[in-house]
Amino acid sequence: MQPPHNRPSSRPSGRVANLVCLVAGAAAATGFAPLDLWPLTLLGIATVLWLTHEAPSLKSALLRGWLFGVGHFTVNNNWIQHAFDFQDKMPPTLGYGAVVLLALYLAVYPMLAMGLAWRLASPRAVRDAATPPGGAFVLVAGAAWIATEWLRATLFTGYAWNPIGVVWLPVQGVAEIARLTGTYGLSGITIVAAGALLLIQQRRFGLAGAAFGALGAAALFGIGAAPPPPAAATLRVVQPNIGQQAALDDPDYNAAILRKMIALSISDTPGPRLVVWPEGAVNYYLESGYPDAWYARGRPEAVRASIARILDADDIALVGSTALNLAPDGSLAGAGNSIYVVGPDGRLGGRYDKAHLVPYGEYLPMRPILGELGLARLVQGDIDFLEGPGPRTLDVPGFGRVGMQICYEIIFSGEVVDRGNRPDLLFNPSNDGWFGRWGPPQHLAQARMRALEEGVPIVRSTPTGISAVIDADGRIVASIPHETSGAVEARIPRPLPPTPFSRIGNWAAAIVAALLLAGAVAIRRRGR
Repeated sequence: MQPPHNRPSSRPSGRVANLVCLVAGAAAATGFAPLDLWPLTLLGIATVLWLTHEAPSLKSALLRGWLFGVGHFTVNNNWIQHAFDFQDKMPPTLGYGAVVLLALYLAVYPMLAMGLAWRLASPRAVRDAATPPGGAFVLVAGAAWIATEWLRATLFTGYAWNPIGVVWLPVQGVAEIARLTGTYGLSGITIVAAGALLLIQQRRFGLAGAAFGALGAAALFGIGAAPPPPAAATLRVVQPNIGQQAALDDPDYNAAILRKMIALSISDTPGPRLVVWPEGAVNYYLESGYPDAWYARGRPEAVRASIARILDADDIALVGSTALNLAPDGSLAGAGNSIYVVGPDGRLGGRYDKAHLVPYGEYLPMRPILGELGLARLVQGDIDFLEGPGPRTLDVPGFGRVGMQICYEIIFSGEVVDRGNRPDLLFNPSNDGWFGRWGPPQHLAQARMRALEEGVPIVRSTPTGISAVIDADGRIVASIPHETSGAVEARIPRPLPPTPFSRIGNWAAAIVAALLLAGAVAIRRRGR
């Protein structure tokens, strides 16, 4: 019998393996909304795990992980191109290149995960066609994925869009695991579940049986208590279905959208009602005290009075608008992407400023340099937004504690709630008119994951959809479809008691990663 290292190899050739990894990454992206083909996500991950294990060198393992990421993020983020359709300073075709360039960067993170798995659990000493992937390799891959996915959400302001764990939302019981582990921890479990497919193919049923047994039990029975009955107060969610193109084409845009928002807010439902409007729905300044030159569009007192007229004595409106930040000399220092609490008397009762801003969307990084190169923000206007102080809970009279997260902020697991003042409800106004057809359902899905993690209901209002009321179990109570004008009412869902994740945040994912690594060490020692 010839030595193991001289046996004929059944590994695919390098070029074939690289191409398969690219396709596997694209297939894995179909597990997210709007397609929700989550079994393809498991198969795509299982494929890249196998090809990474079979890589002849660390360099090859890194390349295969990177190509998986390129295919995955190119498909996953295709909606970004649509944002370039509304920017007259840059051609729309530039959006296609932007999607690919972003994917080339984001692919670094799955590349690192696969490289770590190969280096730590698939050493060259056992690189042989007769040595299939084992449980230690699968567990290390899951732990590495948790670490690199968290890094993706953190480095360079973070890009947390669509962690792998989000694909489980169609399987409610499995998605509820996020109450314990958070989304990043659930992502690591997803990698292990995909790796279990490899173990089954190799007739290694121990870890595979445990993984699928646990997921099956979660899918059947869930792990959380049902949310309590809703409150007596009513939410009225408004969606005008006025997109970004109207802002470019309609000279009466500001007045038209305000009239439509007011008309959609009128209701015969007895109060109290919490009326919620989308991000940036009011294109007038609502605060008094700015220099008169800023009020050319309309006086704030008149705009607030027009909103107040649709409110009964015990109603409140949460309205998205823009705040100005003025320097001591009266010059403009920047703007705030803000939510205002508007009472039935037309007074402002509080304000929240968005803290996690979108690079190139709400501000242009290195503006003196990039501006000279002809680059611009994707959002109309030349004034950069300034960061707010972070998650805040506002006391809304008659409706309790309401947390605020504007648009993109809701995608950051573990960063959406004021830990010192836990809200009863999270308000997530957004403007998804930039996001094409794939972006809005993906954005909604990530909001549902935050509700599950934190045990707090969420209400979303967007100009073009998808607006929704989400209970503390992550289920949609009421919604308005994409690109539909209208309003929907629902009684305000109540929060659950604090979940384990809401108490310790993303330390929960670190614990999952540590347990996976400990399991890998135990398997290796037993094998020796």
